[in-house]
Amino acid sequence: MVKMGEYNLLKVIKEKPMGVFLDDGEAGILMPRRFVPLNARIGDELEVFLYHDGEGRPIATTQKPLGILGDIVRLKAVSVTPQGAFLDWGLMKDLFIPKSAMLSFIQPMGEYLVKIVMDEQTGRLAATEKLDHYLSNENLTVKEKDEVELLVYRRTDIGYLVIINNQHTGVLHFNEVYRTIAVGDRFQGFIKNILDENKIDVVAGKLGYKRVEDEAGKLMRLLKENAGYLPYHDKSSPEDIYAFFGMSKKTFKMAAGNLYRLRKIRFTKTGIQLTGE
Repeated sequence: MVKMGEYNLLKVIKEKPMGVFLDDGEAGILMPRRFVPLNARIGDELEVFLYHDGEGRPIATTQKPLGILGDIVRLKAVSVTPQGAFLDWGLMKDLFIPKSAMLSFIQPMGEYLVKIVMDEQTGRLAATEKLDHYLSNENLTVKEKDEVELLVYRRTDIGYLVIINNQHTGVLHFNEVYRTIAVGDRFQGFIKNILDENKIDVVAGKLGYKRVEDEAGKLMRLLKENAGYLPYHDKSSPEDIYAFFGMSKKTFKMAAGNLYRLRKIRFTKTGIQLTGE
């Protein structure tokens, strides 16, 4: 059974001037000629994305959309009508968001955070800004220290509300933010704490020693690129450290301490230096 709005591995069953038909267990799904790989032959299996054309018919493409069914993504509006708006999601046919599914005053060229859903009335893929309906912390699928995907949802008084793995919400507190972020930004993080009523605190980046190991490698690379010396130390400001290294001062100190224990660097009065060992 094929899955609309997702990637499917389907066999080529016949070829026509307008394209090829792929096996869906029925009459076949058309993949227009412009999307057919040059060496495709009858019997080949192709990975394709399935959606609906302007007439509501299933259609296949080798183009890669910016998201699939169930994903929450930031998309740019390309046109607005009295009935809704059309969003660019990387395919030739734009994704429609009905007016009833809007929360913002959508304007052309603006970017909006939406979820890709199957419209219950039309049976076609569509977008909605009403994300809260699809997010819940009632039955958590994550635990403390899990690595997760974070999507910035909105700014609050204490930090950023983030969407966790497209399912739950959590808070990235301001004191855990070491770079400029904006609504719609997506990055890896981990679950720091799960509190009463399943409220979640998250942290950006990798957990513990994994992050330190990665950042220690970055310090070594930057030292080698700068003649073995960098004018940064434990008295440098967090802003200066982040501007140059792209990491928090705490992570910098942990990474530098790790390299010092391995005798890879020495501390001077003005910075850090390779030992040559």
